[in-house]
Amino acid sequence: CAFLGECAEQRRCRELAEASTFYRAVYSEIEEVGWEHLVRFCGDLTSLSFRILDGKGKMHIIEIQLDKTHPKCPPSISADVPYMFDLKWSTHSRLKDVVQQFKKHLEKLQAFWSTLDDIDRSLWVVDPKQASPSVSYRQINMGNDCFIMLSINAFDPRSLPECRFIGSGPIVNLLRNRWRRNGKRWIKDKQFLENLKCLLETQLPIPPDVQKNEQQVECGICYAQSLPIGNPVAILM
Repeated sequence: CAFLGECAEQRRCRELAEASTFYRAVYSEIEEVGWEHLVRFCGDLTSLSFRILDGKGKMHIIEIQLDKTHPKCPPSISADVPYMFDLKWSTHSRLKDVVQQFKKHLEKLQAFWSTLDDIDRSLWVVDPKQASPSVSYRQINMGNDCFIMLSINAFDPRSLPECRFIGSGPIVNLLRNRWRRNGKRWIKDKQFLENLKCLLETQLPIPPDVQKNEQQVECGICYAQSLPIGNPVAILM
């Protein structure tokens, strides 16, 4: 019994020593990344979340799950992006290597996000209302109860997107036929919206708020043109 008790104590001491080594290693690696980037962590330090800014100043969160044998086993990683990168890892790798690879991955995704930003800014997007960085589709109101759903290829955002037509009636059939007929006219070097307009052979609908602002500007111009020449105009501050 004494022998068994001694073995249990030795095992407990070894576990404490290993845990202590793990904590020291992780603390050291967090310092290399920067404590200001750490947004969440669990008590045993096996789960960490870091805040990373991309080249355009947008914030992204990468979640890292560490094995107790760290760094022998590669960590599990996740983030709100359309697809994850293949982590390059060795027994000499550290958390800063994960963060650096994630930053490079964010740079690769900039063209994808820029394409979606152009769509959100220029077209009448009805879904999703608040898109997360991982969402790759946009549903656009084309008018006359006709909608198109574009799925952008995150690996090749300038390529011809998948397009689904939603609605019924002659307008939907007309646009669907144009898409099929003009698909080969898509040119990667052209702007995405120019390609879309070329394939559908129609004016693309702008967002309602942009349309409203343009109408207000036009009304102001019309009003100014109707004022008598030479009359002073009061400016209210």
